[in-house]
Amino acid sequence: MPQERLTDELLQQLLSSATPEAYLSQTRLADRSLADYAHQLLTEKHLRRSDVIRASGLNTTFAYQVFQGTRMVGRDNAIMLAMGLRCTLQETQRLLRLAGVSELWCKVRRDAIIIFCIERRMSRAECDDELYRLGEDTLLSPEG
Repeated sequence: MPQERLTDELLQQLLSSATPEAYLSQTRLADRSLADYAHQLLTEKHLRRSDVIRASGLNTTFAYQVFQGTRMVGRDNAIMLAMGLRCTLQETQRLLRLAGVSELWCKVRRDAIIIFCIERRMSRAECDDELYRLGEDTLLSPEG
C-alpha cells in the first residue's frame, strides 16, 4: 500500500494551485472508508477481528457490521474500536475522522483522559476504569 501523503503537504499543494481542478487532476485523493482502514489495521497489526471486537467491548453483531461497512459508529464506539485495534493516538485520530466524528482534543477533560490511556497503551476496560475514577462517563455504557 503506498504511503499516505501528509495533510500539510496536500494543503500546500492545493493553495499553490491555480484552480481546484488543477489540484484535483494532479492529486489522487483516496476515498478510504472506516471499514477499509479497520481491515488495514487488522492486517498490519496481525490481529484477529474476533479478538479486536472482544477487546473493544462493542456488541459483536454491530462490530461485524462496522467491519463489513454496513454500519457506522458514533464517537465512543469509534474510540472503543480504536482501542480494540490497539491504535496509536495518530491512528485513533484518523479512525475518528473516517467515522465522521470529532477527534480527541486535549483541552476537553474526558478526551484528555482517553488520550492519556491511549498513549499508555491501556485497554478499553482500563480506560473505562480511569474515566470512572475521575468522574467522567465511561466508553462502555452501563447498559453495555
